[in-house]
Amino acid sequence: MKKFWQKHKSILVDIETIIAIILVFFSTLILLSVKWLSSTWSELTVDEIIYHMVAPLQGTSTAMIKEYILHCTVPAALVTMILIGIFIVYRKKRAYGYTLAVSFLGAFFTTGFTVVNAWDELNLGSYIVSQFEKSDFIDTNYIDPNSVNIEFPEKKRNLIYLYLESTEITFADEKSGGAFKENVIPELTDIAKENEDFSGDQNELNGGYSMPGSTWTMGAMFAQTSGLPLKIAIDKNAMDSQKSFFPDIVTLGDILNKEGYNQEFLLGSVGYFGGRKLYFQSHGNYEIKDYSYWKRQLKFDPSYWVNWGFEDKKLYEYAKEELGKLSKEDKPFNVTLLTVDTHFPDGYICEICPDNFEDQYSNVFNCASEQVKEFIEWCKEQEWYENTTIVISGDHPTMDRDFCNGVSKNYCRKVYTAYINTAVNVSTHSRRDYTTFDDFPTTLAAMGVKIEGNRLALGTNLFSDEQTLSEKYGIEYEKRELEKKSDLMVKLGQIDKAAAIESKEAKELKEKEKKQKAEM
Repeated sequence: MKKFWQKHKSILVDIETIIAIILVFFSTLILLSVKWLSSTWSELTVDEIIYHMVAPLQGTSTAMIKEYILHCTVPAALVTMILIGIFIVYRKKRAYGYTLAVSFLGAFFTTGFTVVNAWDELNLGSYIVSQFEKSDFIDTNYIDPNSVNIEFPEKKRNLIYLYLESTEITFADEKSGGAFKENVIPELTDIAKENEDFSGDQNELNGGYSMPGSTWTMGAMFAQTSGLPLKIAIDKNAMDSQKSFFPDIVTLGDILNKEGYNQEFLLGSVGYFGGRKLYFQSHGNYEIKDYSYWKRQLKFDPSYWVNWGFEDKKLYEYAKEELGKLSKEDKPFNVTLLTVDTHFPDGYICEICPDNFEDQYSNVFNCASEQVKEFIEWCKEQEWYENTTIVISGDHPTMDRDFCNGVSKNYCRKVYTAYINTAVNVSTHSRRDYTTFDDFPTTLAAMGVKIEGNRLALGTNLFSDEQTLSEKYGIEYEKRELEKKSDLMVKLGQIDKAAAIESKEAKELKEKEKKQKAEM
């Protein structure tokens, strides 16, 4: 044994050194990543982290990727280089063994500290517990749209659904129901007050709660159009390989498609990010007109790319063109827009952004507010407006932690909500407690559609006097139950794991062949 050790000592030390270097790099990277996530995102959930870890990263803002590299990858690499330097200095010295031991201990301590930190910062403990707990909340309260009589008016109304990235009522001033001293979204505030946000007789803005499974863009759009939380973390290759996204559910897009609507999903980022293209094509046969589509139409230079693709100013211009074309056809239309300028961190300053505030993010939201007003005013001037309902909704609360530092923890943050030019009036003038799940049946009702029982999925028609689940059970109880596992959601997901594995292997082979060709 002694001879074996002497003979192979150098090789074993080299292996230990390599392992130590790898452990130190990854433990440092994980520590910095958790710190960066918790300091960058506000109210970050484990569901959201898992979803985006396994969803495609193509199309992510280059600014965000650069920020991650700068704050996490580069420092981890520097720490590792310093360690390598120490190893070189102590390589021939007797203390080298102690240096290795300290490196291993440091790596394990760092990992342990990260787990403890994540346990506190991300409520990891509660999340783990919830994964072992089942709840029948969704199973019991779910109303299958297939089992409900849905009756459209003789003259079907058009729909424009505008998702405003990261927009909350929080950004209005306190007297308007916001939490800011100065209103950074004055135009949006006026729009909500002049139209319907279900605030009843109160003069303060009201909006929808963003529940677990709806706190990021794809989850938010899924919730508002299906009345369900996006609770299943789908592997990126599994998403690419699936024929549909939750194939057995019935969504807003499905219902309108069945009624003969022309449907388009317009956005200035890439459509496939987060599974958006798959979802909207699977449910409603939407035409996806994203960054790539508009580039093919030669709307801008092929090399043009800012923020997540192109700015909202262009999106509104293209939307006006599309609405002009669709209005000339003999079918009703549903045009869905997704803005992106207000995405964290700090948003994107475009050429028309004002400089009314000291910080960039406030100016970006101020600009977004003005652009929405201009777009709505333009819509009102069009011949088709009289028969068109417009829904404006924030997708989810902002993830920018610094922007809401001054907001009291007792303040309840809700997404911005406004229903414009609706076919019906509210049945009650009481202020409503509601979630973004309720947007699903409420949007249909706003278009003059009669819904048997006034409920679809987990949503309630807010124009009716039917209680929402939030009003029936309370927000906190509903939230706790939605964090737990649901047999019904697993059943509805219907992920084909075999197809996912096959797709992954095919992609890996393709990448390998591509790499080999590049090396030749």
